[in-house]
Amino acid sequence: MIRLRRTLTLRGLQRTWCQRLLTQSCTGNKQELELTNEVKQNIEEHWRHKVNEGQFNRQQSQDKYYVLSMFPYPSGNLHMGHVRVYTISDAVARFHRMCGKNVFQPIGWDSFGLPAENAANQRGVEPSQWTDQNISQMKQQLERLGCSFDWSHELSTCSPKYYKWTQKLFLMLHQQGLAYQNEALVNWDPVDQTVLADEQVDANGCSWRSGVKVEKKLLKQWFIRTSSFAKQLLDGLEDPTLRDWRDIINLQRHWIGECDGFAFNLQTSSARRNLLRVWTPNPEYLKDPLGFLVLSSKHYLAKLPEAEAGHLSVENPFAKTTLPIIFSDEVNFPPKCDVYLAAPSFRQEDRELWEKVGLAFCSSDIHFNSTNWEILRQEVLEAARRLNVGGYRVSSKLQDWLISRQRYWGTPIPIIHCAKCGSVPVPEDQLPVILPPKQSGIDSPVCQCPKCGDPNARRETDTMDTFVDSSWYYLRFLDSHNDKNMFDPALVKQFMPVDLYIGGKEHAVLHLYYARFMNHFLHSCGLTPTSEPFSRLLVQGMVMGRSFRIKGSGRYVPESQVEIINAKKNQALLKETKEPVVMSWEKMSKSKLNGVEPSEMFNEYGTDTTRLIILADVAPTSHRNWSSATFPGILNWQKRLWITLKAFQSARDDPSPPEVDTQSDVFLAEDAKLFDARNFYIKGATFNYRHAHQLSVAISKMQGLTNSLRRAPNYIQRYGKQFERALAAQIIMLAPMAPHFASELWSNFVSVKGRLNTSSELQWSEDVLAQRWPDIDPSYNLDLSIKVNGFENCVIKVQRTHLDKVTHSDALDIAFNTESVTSYLIDKKIRTTNFVLYPGIEAILNIYVDKVQKTQKPPPNSSKGNTNKDEAHGERRD
Repeated sequence: MIRLRRTLTLRGLQRTWCQRLLTQSCTGNKQELELTNEVKQNIEEHWRHKVNEGQFNRQQSQDKYYVLSMFPYPSGNLHMGHVRVYTISDAVARFHRMCGKNVFQPIGWDSFGLPAENAANQRGVEPSQWTDQNISQMKQQLERLGCSFDWSHELSTCSPKYYKWTQKLFLMLHQQGLAYQNEALVNWDPVDQTVLADEQVDANGCSWRSGVKVEKKLLKQWFIRTSSFAKQLLDGLEDPTLRDWRDIINLQRHWIGECDGFAFNLQTSSARRNLLRVWTPNPEYLKDPLGFLVLSSKHYLAKLPEAEAGHLSVENPFAKTTLPIIFSDEVNFPPKCDVYLAAPSFRQEDRELWEKVGLAFCSSDIHFNSTNWEILRQEVLEAARRLNVGGYRVSSKLQDWLISRQRYWGTPIPIIHCAKCGSVPVPEDQLPVILPPKQSGIDSPVCQCPKCGDPNARRETDTMDTFVDSSWYYLRFLDSHNDKNMFDPALVKQFMPVDLYIGGKEHAVLHLYYARFMNHFLHSCGLTPTSEPFSRLLVQGMVMGRSFRIKGSGRYVPESQVEIINAKKNQALLKETKEPVVMSWEKMSKSKLNGVEPSEMFNEYGTDTTRLIILADVAPTSHRNWSSATFPGILNWQKRLWITLKAFQSARDDPSPPEVDTQSDVFLAEDAKLFDARNFYIKGATFNYRHAHQLSVAISKMQGLTNSLRRAPNYIQRYGKQFERALAAQIIMLAPMAPHFASELWSNFVSVKGRLNTSSELQWSEDVLAQRWPDIDPSYNLDLSIKVNGFENCVIKVQRTHLDKVTHSDALDIAFNTESVTSYLIDKKIRTTNFVLYPGIEAILNIYVDKVQKTQKPPPNSSKGNTNKDEAHGERRD
């Protein structure tokens, strides 16, 4: 295995901050230096520029590990949610680097969007200026957080160097008929003057951002035909490469719906040439020349003049006829659908409706033989694909992606509208279509048609939904400076898919759906190696702050104005008026006055302490109630680690003769305890770093190792090789979570005299982040757990060298030769078995059984009709 070593700014091991301090001060006493906040701040300042470098090798795809956290919107300030997601990402990235992986951990900015435009307007500055300023500020905060991002791959979606390729992606979709324009009744925010997706309108019909009542408005919009990939996206959820998607699978499946029908986009006869989406589980019905459409009375087409005059119809290219449209609510519309395809020649109910609404004025002698329906269906589907009007499997509820936004600060849609040529794509050699400076007054959309040269053509003024920008950024990260193509397909083939994608559950539906769609599309073009872009998901919970609301008015007040009566019962009073106050845990928000500024945490406790606090106590996937009551556990642990290093230095510096013979039973027994503790806690921490991603449990395991080290007697610290190994492992395992603090501890550790570990497991001349992750000793006994129907039956100890070679068959042999297993299985039938091996950690054999039904014995003195009775009980013997 090729191991990538981190190259330090200064060759060899860095001197510690303490060593620098002692060099500068002759009166300094390292042994008396306490771990105060000032000391932690100085340690972090000393190590900051030495530990925060990502070293990704684009030339080496072997052992690649692509860890990606959802890139932030540059609002100007980090919040604790950012601190959590990027600390999780960085801890996992650093762990895999120390395991020898070629880790890619990029960062960038989701920098288009309405908030920046509104903020810039309020301040009278350009949105680009406002955004660049925020990016600069947030970048400094992220660097202080101590994340080892690969900044050389940094990108920003509002840069022309990025959105040039977003526009190219749009043109690729347009060329294949997957980007189209149509009128639609949309959610209009009259304050922000833009379209909102259905998900951005709350249960009261108000905008999620401005809070104003949303209006319905008929606008010509651009759509991406995501529904054409609906069946592929649904089936993709069964891809065996997807890991830890858990309930996200269900969210995606629910969004897509059951693909039990087919959708067609047919041209209406209206003067506006609207397209009408027609969904049906029976495409062969479109062959019916008597067919017609029933639309809900609330359908937006009902307001057109042609509809009010009763002259609205749809072209039917499959039967070479037109489909009359009637408006009625008396039919059973498909779920979440307001269009019904009626086929009188196929269905009696439709024939009755056909006669009832007065459409039975033409011949009704047409009959279709049911044996030919499948042939008719295939004819319709083939013609639909040839004509590019649909014919793909999709649910009745799934709509295409509306990407038009009536705002300035977004990716310009690269289309020019010409009176002669219609909608003309901007030629690729003219990309990017640049946003004009908003304050310049140059906002005229008049331009020259690239097709006929008409000087009075008009460029498209709508911009794209920001979800388009983020639907492919994970690909651009790999080749962010490529000015010839979106990315190099050969490079993407080597490093995709993303191995671990980290982000909030609020993006688990729309963003994930659009990103999956875009990767499926690019895969169909031969540009990406897999259809699914993300192998493994880690959906982190929110950081919650305690909020205080006056019971009567619901007004939020800061904690400083509240007197807490009983925290457990959430009882509190407003100090000034003694009004009752409602206490609750809610997502941190400025409006709820329950936020915590990360910079305040960094200043008061230090960056590494903040990182450890955000990772401790609860799993990354759970919500984190932010309370200072949880801080002492981490603060005390750091102090115990600091004291442990000081005690170790003091013990090794002690010139007195040994208190205990190093070959005595007492010494060897104590040393063996550290051997066991080292292996036991490495096993637990490694499993939770690599497999479970339960970083809070990894911290608990490391704290357990600290306890074992603290219990070791002085003579073990002085002469115990296993103590030295265990202490080294402790510092190395801490490094991904607290890189500055661990670097200081390590530099103190390697400066201690009298090294006992002369093996190659430690690189004494290298920094802690260049160390190999500690491994389980070959002679250590690991667990082979045997479970029956999910319950543990027994645990068999197997030496690590043997356990790593155990196969499913070997595990079954061991189980069936174990008395506790065989005795339990006596009256049971094995349904299936499952074996999981975590090399160097543990193995689990799951046996799933059903209880065997006992044969009912015939009653005494029964007649010869026993056979019939057996048959009656389902026990017939042939």
